[in-house]
Amino acid sequence: MTTTQFKYPALYATANQMSSGSQSTFLWLIRAEYGLLFISAVSSMNFYKTPVYFIIPALALIVSLVVMIIRSLLKPEQGWYRGRALAESIKTSSWKYCMRGEPFGDADNLAVRRAEFRTYLTEILSANRLIGDRMPPDQAAADQITQSMEDVRALRLEDRIQYYDTHRISEQRQWYADKAAANRRASRLWVGASVIAYALAIFLSLVRLTEPTFEFWPIEPIIVIASSILGWMQVKKFNELASSYTLTAHEIGIIRGKLGEVKAEVDFSQFVVESEQAFSREHTQWVARQQHA
Repeated sequence: MTTTQFKYPALYATANQMSSGSQSTFLWLIRAEYGLLFISAVSSMNFYKTPVYFIIPALALIVSLVVMIIRSLLKPEQGWYRGRALAESIKTSSWKYCMRGEPFGDADNLAVRRAEFRTYLTEILSANRLIGDRMPPDQAAADQITQSMEDVRALRLEDRIQYYDTHRISEQRQWYADKAAANRRASRLWVGASVIAYALAIFLSLVRLTEPTFEFWPIEPIIVIASSILGWMQVKKFNELASSYTLTAHEIGIIRGKLGEVKAEVDFSQFVVESEQAFSREHTQWVARQQHA
């Protein structure tokens, strides 16, 4: 039974899908703005002398402005942040339910805990009515308490401890470690690209002093590239995420060391609550960083 494939409630899948879709929309709108600004800068380099030619940079700027207004009105980043917060909250509570952690601990009647978990999901849904129109309907008819959740909850204490260690603690810790490494690599890559862009712009500016009659210096497009890289790094927050994920991975490692001391249901319940609090802190801090960017 310990090989059971864990399946989260349908509301989790919906929230996760909304978060991913909103994130993709937000980032593509940002890319579109940067791309249009680059096109405007390139087309402003006097390749042609006819006045009609200069409609191109004007149009690019107008479209870029429209994209920015659309992004400001739609606010897809809010769907991204709230969707992730909602998904992570459901994930944390699902693991508490399956591991019999508080407030879904052992009870004489399992139906009581099922009712409490359903009530919790109902409260979450009520608190997020404002983003209901952004939630995809694909999973609306699926189970909210899945069979795999019931199967895992029914396991003996020893099997639940092993299952939680393998499928929650170890997997999540590895996820944080991998994400920390990926963000650190991305930070180095984009910093390097920014340095190259700035160096090239400076070099061309100095060379232009020796060739003042040459008209086609690509300095403005390169400056747009450099500025876009800085903006992208600000949006993605590579360094902050690398630091946060690294600290969380270490915190989980410290908490995992207590697993060998768990001998009874009450001990395991407390362990699960402490572990889930660590996961909750990370995604709560992530949302706070994004919203106050």
